[in-house]
Amino acid sequence: MCANWHPFPAACFLLDTGPMSKSLRHQTMGKYNQKQQKPTLTGQRFKTRKRDEKERFDPTQFQESIVQGLNQTGSDLEAVAKFLDASGAKLDYRRYAETLFDILVAGGMLAPGGTLSDDLTRTEFCLFTAQEDLETMQAYAQVFNKLIRRYKYLEKGFEEEIKKLLLFLKGFTESERNKLAMLTGILLANGNISASILNSLYNENLVKEGVSAAFAVKLFKSWINEKDINSVAGSLRKVGMDNRLMELFPANKRSCEHFSKYFTDAGLKELSDFARNQQSIGARKELQKELQEQMARGDPQKEIIAFTKEEMKKSNLSEQAMINIIWTSVMSCVEWNKKEELVTEQAIKHLKQYSLLLKAFTSQGLSELSLLLKIQEYCYDNIHFMKAFQKIVVLLYKADVLSEEAILKWYTDAHVAKGKSVFLEQMKKFVEWLKNAEEESESEEEETD
Repeated sequence: MCANWHPFPAACFLLDTGPMSKSLRHQTMGKYNQKQQKPTLTGQRFKTRKRDEKERFDPTQFQESIVQGLNQTGSDLEAVAKFLDASGAKLDYRRYAETLFDILVAGGMLAPGGTLSDDLTRTEFCLFTAQEDLETMQAYAQVFNKLIRRYKYLEKGFEEEIKKLLLFLKGFTESERNKLAMLTGILLANGNISASILNSLYNENLVKEGVSAAFAVKLFKSWINEKDINSVAGSLRKVGMDNRLMELFPANKRSCEHFSKYFTDAGLKELSDFARNQQSIGARKELQKELQEQMARGDPQKEIIAFTKEEMKKSNLSEQAMINIIWTSVMSCVEWNKKEELVTEQAIKHLKQYSLLLKAFTSQGLSELSLLLKIQEYCYDNIHFMKAFQKIVVLLYKADVLSEEAILKWYTDAHVAKGKSVFLEQMKKFVEWLKNAEEESESEEEETD
């Protein structure tokens, strides 16, 4: 009867039995609760997670679709561009960007090292099987350009692809490397990729086996062909690689002479000259830094002069170039007063201290003019020095650093436009005095004769 009115027979049994101790009842109920736990939603939650889980990365079907499309379009690059444009709406370019670029370049997915994966279908219509000439590579560059313009999110993936391909260079044939080099040069010239991708060429194994230098020749030729050396220089400077071109060679061949001969012989004299100039700039910066450190330590001027002359000879620098470096070093080792009326006095005192050093590198008229122009530019660029120009020149004249011939030449026609009217006005009386002194000297000589 009890079982008919209650859905839980065990519970009814507990009600029908006689008196039971509290502890026994608790034990019995505890066992019942363990056996008759309510169902949970664990399984359901698990199914939800599995359903929401991201699809496993499997490029097989993607590769099949791209390869089939390329095989149908064949070598018609206009048709290839249209096919890629349309396919982006149906295929997951974002997920399979690397696969897409591997196929367009090499015909199929690339395994580490640059070899093609054997287990997937390939196409014969790709960059590596195209004709090895500049015109064809320009046409391929247009395909990549259109694709990335249409699907902007591919831009970063494309740069990563080029970096990877450069690291795989040893796995490619010479012809494949040449095509990739020409394409990369064109892409760099057109701003499709950043020059920072060239960092991959500094890979130790590529450099050691001469692959990097040979690849660079083809790359820079196509880059300069598209633009000019100024474009190359600007792009390299932008990413801080203008001083690293020597690193394309192993350490034992990393010299200006070897670099110059290698690239000049390859028909890239402009790149050779650029690298030599950059090397010279780098050497000057290092020399300037060392001079400033010597001055900060208070090293004797005779020692600084000896060191500087040795470095000038070693770096093959002219005296004109050297006096500019010295002036910059001398003026950089002081914290100048911001008050115009005090900075002139400070400058005179400081320059008097280094007049011996300046005199040692103004033995030629051209060096004196270089120094005068440097002083003019410095006083113009540092506004607190605008009124100090004349006093600095007079000081250096008295210290035999500057001659009257050099000063008169500067005053007459060798000055630059920076602050011209101000500085010529400042120098007017002193120049008149120099001219009068010169005339008196000539008169005295005539009377003596």
